[in-house]
Amino acid sequence: MQWIFWIIAILLAAGAGYWVYRADKKRAVPYPWITSLLRSLVVFFTLLLILVPTITVTKNVIEKPVVLLLQDNSQSIANALGGDTQNYRKNTEALTDRLAAQYKVVKWAFGSTVQTDSLFNYHQAATDISAALARAQEYFGLQNLGAVILATDGRYNQGLNPVFQQLSLHSPMYVAAIGDSAQQKDLRLARVYANKTVNINSSFEIRADLVAELCKGFNNSVTIKEGEGMLSSVPVVISADKYDRAVSFTVKAAKAGLHHYIISVPEAEGEKNITNNRKDVFVEVINQKKKILVISAAPHPDINAIKESLSGQETYNVSVAGPGTVPASLNDYNVIIAHGMPSFRNKIGAQLLAAKKPIWFILSSQSDMTAMNQLEPLTHTTFSPSVPHDVQGVYNPAFNAFILPQNIQSVTDKMPPLTTPVSAMNAAPGANILFMQKGSSAATMMPVWVLQQSSVPTAVLMGEGLWRWRLYEFKNFNDHSVIDECIRQTIAFLSASNTDKPFNAVLPKYVWSDQEPVSLSAYLLNANNEQVNTPDAQLTITDSAGRKQNFSFERSGTAYSLNIGIWAGGTYTWNASTTYNEKKYTASGTFAVESMPLELMESGADYPLLYSLAKKYNGGLVPAKNVSALYDSITHNDHVKPLIQTNTETVPLVDRKWYFFLILIIATAEWLLRKYWLAM
Repeated sequence: MQWIFWIIAILLAAGAGYWVYRADKKRAVPYPWITSLLRSLVVFFTLLLILVPTITVTKNVIEKPVVLLLQDNSQSIANALGGDTQNYRKNTEALTDRLAAQYKVVKWAFGSTVQTDSLFNYHQAATDISAALARAQEYFGLQNLGAVILATDGRYNQGLNPVFQQLSLHSPMYVAAIGDSAQQKDLRLARVYANKTVNINSSFEIRADLVAELCKGFNNSVTIKEGEGMLSSVPVVISADKYDRAVSFTVKAAKAGLHHYIISVPEAEGEKNITNNRKDVFVEVINQKKKILVISAAPHPDINAIKESLSGQETYNVSVAGPGTVPASLNDYNVIIAHGMPSFRNKIGAQLLAAKKPIWFILSSQSDMTAMNQLEPLTHTTFSPSVPHDVQGVYNPAFNAFILPQNIQSVTDKMPPLTTPVSAMNAAPGANILFMQKGSSAATMMPVWVLQQSSVPTAVLMGEGLWRWRLYEFKNFNDHSVIDECIRQTIAFLSASNTDKPFNAVLPKYVWSDQEPVSLSAYLLNANNEQVNTPDAQLTITDSAGRKQNFSFERSGTAYSLNIGIWAGGTYTWNASTTYNEKKYTASGTFAVESMPLELMESGADYPLLYSLAKKYNGGLVPAKNVSALYDSITHNDHVKPLIQTNTETVPLVDRKWYFFLILIIATAEWLLRKYWLAM
């Protein structure tokens, strides 16, 4: 409709000009068409202020494509390049300089983190390719990202496998492969599995993955030691160039404290990289008798299954309470197992919430799901009630809260379904899912058996039927060790961090890398079991040589926290203390820092991974020495092109001072011309 006002303004301005033209012609003005034109312009611009106060302006902006260089800046790159680091840097910088003439070139370095400077110093101690790609997607998501140049050896030791990473990067990726494509003789311990905490006098498993390349004919043993003492060995005979297997050791927890185990394999003849032939494992052995209370809405065979699985465990004292025999106080118990509780007849939700004790909820047909949802501050889980129905649980291979027998997958594949009163169970982010519903994937994981680590750890099993699982395992495998171990480890998980002390300090883990800062948290409870942090809290750390360092905790909410930075490899003891109401409270523990040269764990370039990345993102691969060839590949790619951004802007005329000066100048010019001509 704005065009109507423009027409009105033009007609009125033309009428005003015509009227001035006739008047000036009668007055014998030499050039009346000039004064009439100036009057028309004054009227036209003035009417626009009234009729069209704003003008829409369209601008076209050409946006150059962004070419992002992601340079692997980890320690392994210096080894892969050898003495050719300067030539590689010179060639790469020449490439980016040529590209800068046509594109907007951005250069990032990455290792464990992404940095925007010092691209070629190769000091970072780890490699996380997936984090670098995710950062690129996040930062350039709304920009014209034309191409990504990924310069790396493909050896990542943190984060996800970038080939299977789900990203919405639509730009071609060109890979500059750094390192030798030829395989090297290497025998390494790839990964070790062990529980962080075990109970005294129990036997536990430590498992390691052994990987060998070009080591055919190797005949020796993988050993495990504690200090200088040999604990066990497993013979290894390698009969192929490609070889991998899992080796397992059973260790007796005979003494409380932090135990340092060393798993090692001798070097193969001609092997150059022997750094990865050893792994250090730290396990905390605790000496505490845990009191377990099982409360049930009704007699159920699951209760006997749980009791039998815990029988013979010297560290547990199991008690069972029925609907009418639940203790008035739960303070004497370390862990509570609530089977079908709270139920429709037993409203004990408030008591469980107030107890602030680790709880394992097992849902049954007796469970009151409305009451369960009211316990969300404790469980960090919400439920969608439904009529009781069957749900099939399958083992989640990504579970990492504790280790379980190697045959857990084959055992659980033969398990019958559980009976559940809910259609869905939504666990909080960060929860550890032991079993998920059959048919769900890693992206849409529907939990069945879930563990939640927090200030009060909890576990939830969404259905009843553990007793059938034990029977089916015995039917198919002649024992029920796997299901029993799932139950035992769940109880160990819940009881590990539980303490009845008013003051306690905890570490997220016992073993730290010498590349990551060590952090602690602490809490102090008043007489009502409420967290307070009114008094100051101190921390003393002692190394193996007896040297001490003192720190003060910082207040965080109602608790305490402290980041003590990066520490050298070794074993340390810590003592935390505070004084509250004239009474001193202390807490102590140990932690270990291990030197893990992650970048030396593997050598050579992973060309299969690099080819897969280039293919996935529709790019190409060149050896690092030919990095300059990427110029032609990028410039001839039709998908790497500028974008024309059309911006529409509404301009209010009243805010433009020059507009008023324009009207004033035109009006003044008309008046001066007429004054001059009439005076002649």
